[in-house]
Amino acid sequence: MLYIGYKGDAFMEMHMIDEARRCIRCGACVRGCPVHTEIPEMIRLLMDGQILSAGEMLFHNNPLSVVCSLVCPQEKQCEGHCVLGNKGAPIRISDIEHYISSFYLNVMNLEPTAKKGKSVAIIGSGPAGITIAFLMALRGYDITIYEGKDQIGGVLRYGIPQFRLPKEVIDRLDMQLRRLGVVIRPNTTIGTSITMDDLFRDGFSAVFVGTGVWRPRPLSIPGESLGHCHFAIDYLKNPDVYRLGNKVCVIGAGNTAMDVARTALRHGVKDVIVMYRKGWDDMPARKIEVEYAQIDGVQFMLDASPVSINRKGVRFSRDGEEDFLDCDSVIVAVSQGPRSLIGSEKDGIEERQGFLVADECGRTSRPGVFASGDVVTGAKTVVEAVRFSKKVVEAMDSYLSGEGVTD
Repeated sequence: MLYIGYKGDAFMEMHMIDEARRCIRCGACVRGCPVHTEIPEMIRLLMDGQILSAGEMLFHNNPLSVVCSLVCPQEKQCEGHCVLGNKGAPIRISDIEHYISSFYLNVMNLEPTAKKGKSVAIIGSGPAGITIAFLMALRGYDITIYEGKDQIGGVLRYGIPQFRLPKEVIDRLDMQLRRLGVVIRPNTTIGTSITMDDLFRDGFSAVFVGTGVWRPRPLSIPGESLGHCHFAIDYLKNPDVYRLGNKVCVIGAGNTAMDVARTALRHGVKDVIVMYRKGWDDMPARKIEVEYAQIDGVQFMLDASPVSINRKGVRFSRDGEEDFLDCDSVIVAVSQGPRSLIGSEKDGIEERQGFLVADECGRTSRPGVFASGDVVTGAKTVVEAVRFSKKVVEAMDSYLSGEGVTD
């Protein structure tokens, strides 16, 4: 049975067709897309019965189209620029894109150009690493991915909950990478037993670093070392192993905090309270994610700043007075930073506060080493990682082709 996708039931198909028929092909949506997806052309091809051509166009423009259609902030991008949204509802472009890209991911038969006889190492298999692996393999380079965890995906697999991004989507990307000849070496962290110098010694002509941001930023208040206090990015890696109790306080109000809160409810927690130091309008999370959290039953405690944590809950300050929230567990969800073992003098790669320094095309201070994604820019959206990584591909290809360093 052909798997159509996360949004691929019969109702979804009818809805998607109705939405496609509403498109007036004005192109305003393209200006809102960071990777300039040709949305009117995508819709035209679909309605002309050329779904494979539509899927091919989407994939070669954005290898993570199937992911971006689910997790992008469309309300600020393509759908936010749809002119029909000025007086009514914008076209649900994300639904159309996901239907096409999910269909194509099952049936595509990727073939690289003639082999170039050069090898590229990719360290990290998050959005940036996967994008570059696909695009460089299609250009004829031999690709090896080094992944520190047991499966590829990075934040896509270990940082976004199943209900937002089904893991089978990442599994299908894995399958297509292997069909393209990409070698994947799991459970391997570069910078420990294997170094950057080892990669060049063993014949790699270029190295890409896309290790993401996996180091939680603490609140630096008393109590964060206690056994019932956890960090969001660690919890999302494998929620099944945690025993949080009946009542959980999530500190922070970004998208990750919403993911944690909704995940906890789906894993048996009865009461989840999001504690945030400011008000509704200041929340960094997408409005739609906050609304989904409310629908799921998440409670919000606003204008409350945590002061300390103890085994019975969280002491917080509000309006100059301190109070106490009883809870069984606490999850800190305020931000993440880089935790890369690559950089500094030993690798010849400049870094600043743990982030790798790279130019607008991903070139680092060491010739032949490129970087993009969150380890360079800090936490960004998936589509921003794709946009930056496409520039890196051009720079890497130029470098490996012996064309010199050009902008």
